[in-house]
Amino acid sequence: MALLDARHKDIRNLPGFGLTATLAVALLYAPILFLMLYSFNAGRSISRLDGLSLRWYQAVVANPEIQRAALNSLLLALIAASLATVMATAAALAMVRMRVRRKAGAYAVLNFPLMVPEIVTAIATLIFFSTIGLGLGFPALVIAHTTFCIPFAYLPIAARLTAMDPELEAAAADLYARPWRRFALITLPLLSPGVASGWLLAFIVSLDDFIISSMLSGPGSTTLPVHIYSMLRLGITPEVNAVSTLMVAASTLVVVASGLIGRRKS
Repeated sequence: MALLDARHKDIRNLPGFGLTATLAVALLYAPILFLMLYSFNAGRSISRLDGLSLRWYQAVVANPEIQRAALNSLLLALIAASLATVMATAAALAMVRMRVRRKAGAYAVLNFPLMVPEIVTAIATLIFFSTIGLGLGFPALVIAHTTFCIPFAYLPIAARLTAMDPELEAAAADLYARPWRRFALITLPLLSPGVASGWLLAFIVSLDDFIISSMLSGPGSTTLPVHIYSMLRLGITPEVNAVSTLMVAASTLVVVASGLIGRRKS
């Protein structure tokens, strides 16, 4: 009887759920599939396929402005993801393993960037940096991206830490292992899949970010999403489709890798 009630409550058993889900997925991914298809167009048209070619990918690889923007994005994402992961790991250890007063408030602060619209975060950050005299450019981008990426790194790390058996650390403490040694030999190896998953999520969030980057980037620190937007002002071309397809492919690979690593068992 209980099993029957559970099936009735399952949203997947509601009439029309399958059709609605299929239409929603098609609406989300059909434009991306068309973009990827027309990135292989042999001609310059974005509405008529004149054959298949890799000419626009060759143009992307040979474009020095795209190369500089991609290098800026990669360097920014590497630094921001690494800093955010270190801070998120420390926050997860404090929230899960220690007694924190007003834990609900601390959790809300940690996840604040997820709840606030990104445009609000970008404008507030721009105003704050202008107030304290920090100019636009790469340092401002690093600080803003690190702050924004912390909750994305925190969630998989905290989930992994919650699933770990605390008795292992207690056993190491009984054997007179110092705290840093318990962390290095017990906690960190078991936590490493969550740390890797969190780092990958923070990396791809920073790499794909446009709104914060457009507000804070200065001369010489233009990121790839901002550069793609500047290319759109001259009109959509297959070259834009090609560089966008490369970003979609990179994002997909990183997200899948993050999910696979995060699912590894202790």
